[in-house]
Amino acid sequence: MTERRSFRNVYLLGLVSLFNDLSSQMVFPLLPLFLTSVLGAGAEVVGLVEGGAEAVASILKALSGSWSDRIRRRKPFVVGGYALSAAAKPLFAIAGSWWQVLAIRLGERTGKGLRNAPRDALVAESVDAAVQGKAFGLHRAMDGAGSMLGALTAYLFLPGLGYRRLFLVAAVPGMLAVLVTLLVRERREARRHEGEGPGSDVGFRGLPGNLRLYITAAAVFTLGHFGYAFMLLRAKGVGLSDAGAILFYVVFYSVYTLVSVPAGSLSDRIGRKPVLLICYPFFGAIALLLWAANAAWSVLVCFVLYGIFFGMIDGVQRAFVADLAPAGLKATALGAFHAAIGIAALPGGLAAGLLWQRIDPGATFIYAALLSALAFIVLLAVRAAPAGNT
Repeated sequence: MTERRSFRNVYLLGLVSLFNDLSSQMVFPLLPLFLTSVLGAGAEVVGLVEGGAEAVASILKALSGSWSDRIRRRKPFVVGGYALSAAAKPLFAIAGSWWQVLAIRLGERTGKGLRNAPRDALVAESVDAAVQGKAFGLHRAMDGAGSMLGALTAYLFLPGLGYRRLFLVAAVPGMLAVLVTLLVRERREARRHEGEGPGSDVGFRGLPGNLRLYITAAAVFTLGHFGYAFMLLRAKGVGLSDAGAILFYVVFYSVYTLVSVPAGSLSDRIGRKPVLLICYPFFGAIALLLWAANAAWSVLVCFVLYGIFFGMIDGVQRAFVADLAPAGLKATALGAFHAAIGIAALPGGLAAGLLWQRIDPGATFIYAALLSALAFIVLLAVRAAPAGNT
């Protein structure tokens, strides 16, 4: 099989993510601003909406991954998950309170919970193990390109359309994403493993201890990973308008898109763990820089650095999970990983919001730096898998 042919699913799934994130980023970067500027909610509500939605979806990520391994199917979860998310996004246009935004967000994230682990397993199974880092990097880059285009669209059209009409327009690329999922092919050999019938030896208990330790490190890191919502609030805090904050977000995703493929290819050559060992303290340094930032230009530098960080870690950590997982438990392992970091996002988001609201924005960033240091220590104990390990 040639590399071009083996990457067919990766390109298609990347195109799906491009359309889906074009839709998503016309909505999600605006939600913290919509909640605070239009609905009058506080930072703790932003943390609850962002963290709570991810935490609820995380339960489904774990279940869908295990279910996918049991029945040896990926595509039904991918198609159904993207369809549910596409149907939910236009509903933000009619939300009149923060709890309605939360309810819609939960519905949209349910779609993500259904699709993520089976989709990532499909990416891993569609290419040779030696180029999994590149495959995940390519997928994340196309995802990032969609996010960049979506955020740019939001920046250009928010002043003329307003929040609610822009949320309605976001339905169009979401539907295109669903149509492209129909072209994805499952590799039939991925449904069978030597000596295994459907459902045999499949479950969370089959995950090796070393993989569980890495998932623990990732969850600890997520407790302090405040994400773009609080970076947008920081941008507004130094005087940027809502539209200006979205433009900074476009810069972040532009950098992320450029970095993702080289970072994935680098992990194929030197291993995943060395790349991840750079990422955790790098994020801690960015958090401290955000704490010290007091002007628009310094916050912009942090958005650029955050794009580099996120481009390095996003695909590589998924490839690392795939490396550490047994052959018949790829989706289960990826589901457990997504679930752990998603569940950690709820207390992490609430802590970030409460520190921001009750103490000072700087407290949020100091907390993030401390948690990234703790996660780094846990990661040191994880045994590295050779690049391209199956």
